[in-house]
Amino acid sequence: MAEALALIELTSIARGHVVADAMLKRAPVTLMRAEFVSPGKFLVLVAGDVASTDEAFRVGVEVAGDRAVDRLFLPQAHASLWPALTHSSRRPTADSLGVVETATVAAALLAADAAAKAAAVELFELQLARGIGGKAFFTVTGLLAEVEAAVEAALNVLDAALVVATEIIAAPHADLVTKLR
Repeated sequence: MAEALALIELTSIARGHVVADAMLKRAPVTLMRAEFVSPGKFLVLVAGDVASTDEAFRVGVEVAGDRAVDRLFLPQAHASLWPALTHSSRRPTADSLGVVETATVAAALLAADAAAKAAAVELFELQLARGIGGKAFFTVTGLLAEVEAAVEAALNVLDAALVVATEIIAAPHADLVTKLR
């Protein structure tokens, strides 16, 4: 598990490939994602130790130039981000469910990290742009008061323009919980 992650969202698929290459050549980081997403955006997500990830991030931002839509450097990322990013979280048992939907991937990662650090919740699902029009969302499960605190913490770190929607479901139906990724 890495200490930090860096994400660059771009408007150009071609430039996205160049950014990923530059980041990997600059510092010893792990490429977690380098992929196109609708509507014509490209995501580069790397992870590693804080110093290496910061160095890769800085060159990525420089190479991205005006093609960057959003970006995020997240040192000391919460440990629950990694299983949620790789879809290896265990099936939740949900007393309550919180969903935070954002306009950008960087916003979702920042908010998910804040939510996980602020409350005793399980960060379960983290969907980054693919198939959802470039938006992103995450879900958290836990006791109702903890889910409410996590969603509030997520909102507190975001500019209101980046928040598409939030919802909290107290005692979600078991069939809904089994359909969560």
